[in-house]
Amino acid sequence: MDPIPFSGSPGSPYTRKMLAALRYRRLPYRFISGDASRFGFPAPKVRLLPTFYFPDANGELQAVTDSSPILRKLDHDYPGRSVIPDSPALAFLDHLVEDYADEWLTKAMFHYRWSYAADIRKSATVLPNWMGKPLSEGDLESLGQAFSQRQIGRLSYVGSNPVTGPVIEASYQRLLHILETHLAEAAFVFGARPGAADFGLFGQLTQLAAFDPTPTALAEQIAPRVIAYVGQIEDLSGLEPTPSDWSDPDHLSPSQSALLSEIGRVYAPLLLANAEAVRSGAERVEAEIDGALWTQNPFPYQVKCLNWLREAYGKLDPDAQRTVAKALAGTGCDTLFAGHESA
Repeated sequence: MDPIPFSGSPGSPYTRKMLAALRYRRLPYRFISGDASRFGFPAPKVRLLPTFYFPDANGELQAVTDSSPILRKLDHDYPGRSVIPDSPALAFLDHLVEDYADEWLTKAMFHYRWSYAADIRKSATVLPNWMGKPLSEGDLESLGQAFSQRQIGRLSYVGSNPVTGPVIEASYQRLLHILETHLAEAAFVFGARPGAADFGLFGQLTQLAAFDPTPTALAEQIAPRVIAYVGQIEDLSGLEPTPSDWSDPDHLSPSQSALLSEIGRVYAPLLLANAEAVRSGAERVEAEIDGALWTQNPFPYQVKCLNWLREAYGKLDPDAQRTVAKALAGTGCDTLFAGHESA
């Protein structure tokens, strides 16, 4: 097969997510750092990283973004070494954790990167150099300054402010403790082989635990196993997975349940409040998360995330749905799916 072309940046969690998944899947790829239009690739409707280039029915390349659907397209188009668990119930739980990583944990990544002086300085001086072309000192300084100012100005859009900052940081540190405990007993989130959840977590942790100074220092202090986890997932092409490597969704470990409880503690109330704000046309999302008032701009994309999760839950057969309901009971995640059971 021909290499799959896509563009991105090492500073993009979602780019790193897809690079690692492609390596694990042993799929040939052509990675283009920075703007791929210089090589004749089409521009996406919305510039997001990574951007994949897939042929349409006429063989014309189309620019496609959004890592989660792309991950599933690749899983469907190229069988073998799947990142989606065989069990429908476990696949659903894996999807839920992946969504949390993509949509909540990225808030921690953005918050730490653009809230602390050392992190801002490192990002402003390193990230522009990943655009795919050499930069003079003057160009690096001007690009770094413009980029950092733009990103700092976007903090409020992702929900980072003086009130929510401590909530984000406490949640990140709890996650480190949960993963450190879990990784003492299992190699990956749901067993001895990686799922989409692992690649979602990995993408964010390549920045939080391996690039940005402040959260990396916390990971080094709290969770050395997480540091190792990030290094291992970078390239799992040598792993030989078997069907029996997946966890049993009917018997989750305490650390797996703790991860679901963390998702229910912070991400579930945000999803519900955001959906209500978008539905009602409110100018601001307001929710109580971990005892603090959370405010941010409404985010229509996360309404899609919630709807996709609910659709997936509703499509589960009764046995799988009972297994999922048992796994989510009391975690807070169960509030997302009340009234969305299969017919």
